[in-house]
Amino acid sequence: MITRVDVDEAAARIAGKIRRTPVFEADAGTVPGKLWFKCEFMQHTGTFKARGAFNRVLASRERGELKDDVGIVVASGGNAGLANAYAAAQLGVPATVFVPETAPAVKVNKLKASGATVVLRGTEYAEAFDAALAYAAESGAVYCHAYDQPEIAAGAGTVGSELLEQLGEVDTVVVAVGGGGLMAGIAAAVEGHARVIGVEPNNAPTLHSALAAGTPVDVAVSGIAADSLGARQIGRIGFEVAVRTGVRTVLVSDDDIAAARSLLWEQYRIVVEHGAATAFAALNAGAYVPAEGERVAVILCGANTDPATV
Repeated sequence: MITRVDVDEAAARIAGKIRRTPVFEADAGTVPGKLWFKCEFMQHTGTFKARGAFNRVLASRERGELKDDVGIVVASGGNAGLANAYAAAQLGVPATVFVPETAPAVKVNKLKASGATVVLRGTEYAEAFDAALAYAAESGAVYCHAYDQPEIAAGAGTVGSELLEQLGEVDTVVVAVGGGGLMAGIAAAVEGHARVIGVEPNNAPTLHSALAAGTPVDVAVSGIAADSLGARQIGRIGFEVAVRTGVRTVLVSDDDIAAARSLLWEQYRIVVEHGAATAFAALNAGAYVPAEGERVAVILCGANTDPATV
């Protein structure tokens, strides 16, 4: 479980290491009230995940857990791997990234270019995950989870506390949900100040299914946003914070996501990945309809995509 206190501690710890990403107001008439976009796709490595990565590694160093000759380990061929590799490089420690053998060559090459040691293991993410945990136990490397660690989620939550500082007041924050780290961090950051709407693809409803069942459950995952929102189960931190703070979920289709992504390009010349467009899809498709005068902020959380597909 994390609270605003954890987010504030993370903000102080990572200050100067991450970018304070801009916020801009959407064109009039986009929603009944006012709408702002938080441009977190401009963060280091192209997603919000650099925030949690820096918080995890720096906190581990403060506690004396980080061995500078061993560094960190993460299981991820995507955004979490890139972010943690970047944070490790900036802090001068090694990063070992376990990815399944099926990981796209372009992602593996990006990881290697960041200076990380890439280990191919198994044909599914679960096998890479187990191998990374075993490596951490054997080597003493600090394990950095993609989303379900307090320091990772609290670091991600600085997106929310930063947003409040920039806007002063906001009624609703709309954010895409995969494993739940970003949602949990933001919900903790804005608790008592704004509601959070978690948006998920119809074919990856991790939080929606968990809230219905009363506990995290496995779901089948597919669709165009599965590369970034493809967790098969909501993280324990994400679930607990969502329940505590009353996060509401809405679902959108792949067509909704694609349309929102195209509109962001056509209207604002913003290129984001499908996972980031999922948040805006809730408003564009009418899955979430703000009240007249409601002040809404949408988190555009990542831009690691092929621009040719927009």
